[in-house]
Amino acid sequence: MAQGLLEGKAGVVFGVANKRSIAWACAQSAAAQGARLILTYQGERLREGAEELAAKLPGEARALPCDVGSEQALDEGFVAIGELMPRVDFAVHSIAYADKQELEGEYLTTSREGFQRALEISAYSFTALARRLSPLMTAGGSLVTMSYLGAGMVVPHYNVMGVAKAALEASVRYLAADLGPRQIRVNAISAGPIRTLAASAVGDFGTILDLHKARAPLRRNVEGAEIGDATSFLVSDLARGVTGCVLFVDGGFHITAL
Repeated sequence: MAQGLLEGKAGVVFGVANKRSIAWACAQSAAAQGARLILTYQGERLREGAEELAAKLPGEARALPCDVGSEQALDEGFVAIGELMPRVDFAVHSIAYADKQELEGEYLTTSREGFQRALEISAYSFTALARRLSPLMTAGGSLVTMSYLGAGMVVPHYNVMGVAKAALEASVRYLAADLGPRQIRVNAISAGPIRTLAASAVGDFGTILDLHKARAPLRRNVEGAEIGDATSFLVSDLARGVTGCVLFVDGGFHITAL
C-alpha cells in the first residue's frame, strides 16, 4: 500500500483490547499511513495495555477510556476526545460482546438479557458513537465498523452475535444515508475469523479457522494487518466515493458454497 494515505488526518480507534485485537491492527496501519490517533479501551482492566500500545505508535497517540455501555460514560469520553482532537476525520468501531454462554449450544436458547446485551454493545454502540462523532467531523469524514460472515449466514455457535452483526450492517446503511449529506461516509468490513479476545468466546472456534483455511479461495486465514490495511483504504480519500458498503476481507471465503 502506498505510504502517506492518511497524512494530516486525525482519527479515533474504538475497542483496543490487546496486541491481537483487530482495533490494534487498524491503529497500526493508520499510524503507518500518517494518521494522528486516539485509541479507546473498554474498562479499567484494559487501561494499562492500551496505554502501552498507544506509546508504541508515532505522533504521540493517546489512550482514553470509553465505555459504550453507558450514556454518561460515552459523554464523558467524548469530552476528553474533543479536548485532544477538536476535528476528527475518521473513526474505527471494533467493539463486540456477547455473554459466553450465549455462544454455546443453540440460538434458540438465547436469553432476553443476553440478547439485549449483545445488541447494545455490538450494534447500538456504533450508532451512539456516530451521533457523537458527526459534530466533530467538520470537514466530512469516514466511519468504519467490523462485521463478520455470520451477519448473513448461519455460523455454528455464533448465535446472538450473528443477529447483532446483522443489525450492525443494517445500521451502516441507515447511517450512510443520514450522514451522506454531511460528507461523512459509513462502511463496514466483514473480516475473516481471527483469534482475538472476543473470538475466544465462540464455541469450537478452532474448527471455524480450519474450515476457513481449507475452503477460502486463497487457502489461508486472513491476518489482522490485512484488515487494518483495508480499513486504512476505506477511511482514506482513495475511497471517497464509497459509502454504505460491506467490504469482505476474508480471502474470498464468502463466495464459496461447498
